[in-house]
Amino acid sequence: MALIDIIPAIDIIDGKCVRLSQGDYDQKTVYNENPLEVAKMFEEHGIKRLHLVDLDGAKASRIINYKVLETIASKTNLVIDFGGGLKTNDDLRIAFESGAQMITGGSIAVKNQEVFTGWIEKYGAEKIILGADVKNEMIAVSGWLETSNLELLPFVKDYTDKGITKVICTDISKDGMLQGTSVDLYKKILAEFPELYLVASGGLSSIEDIDKLVEAKVPAVITGKAIYEGKIDLKQLEKYA
Repeated sequence: MALIDIIPAIDIIDGKCVRLSQGDYDQKTVYNENPLEVAKMFEEHGIKRLHLVDLDGAKASRIINYKVLETIASKTNLVIDFGGGLKTNDDLRIAFESGAQMITGGSIAVKNQEVFTGWIEKYGAEKIILGADVKNEMIAVSGWLETSNLELLPFVKDYTDKGITKVICTDISKDGMLQGTSVDLYKKILAEFPELYLVASGGLSSIEDIDKLVEAKVPAVITGKAIYEGKIDLKQLEKYA
């Protein structure tokens, strides 16, 4: 059994692999013109999972970079969860037809609970991940451009009651800042929902950060910038598999 599932992130703008700092589109770094190259590099190091985010889609509120998804899904064996701007049943159909094995819904789970709940019922909890982006334990939406009045724990409870078993929790204040993850927050969530497949996201800066999450029994972690900036070597990640 893996100590922790390592899930690298590829964020897409204009078909390229980029990273933003704290979700700010004006603070964008392009890391590779070819996301497939990046995905293959992950796979070569024993990575099994991929978190693919359509940032153009998040801005436009509809799926845009599905061709990138299709390419990676057809040319690697990575298990891909896809998110960013998925709002309609049609968006989901396109995502799954393009090779996503799971989708992540964030803003939609806040703004249109009926649609999101319908997805859980139609596709099953295995395929639908709840994206809980937080700032000071309040849920943020729309690519983090606004904070809602929903508190994190009741929000998660509401959806675990509806069958959700997987949650990606991103602490916005940490994201892309390479200053360490919100271990205490994750411990708090797991104390409340011990069975949850909780994916930590935001702030990962070193192998030590991963070890702290392993210690806290967090099941999975998303890493983006730390790999791209060379703070974490892909070889070092092999031990977790």
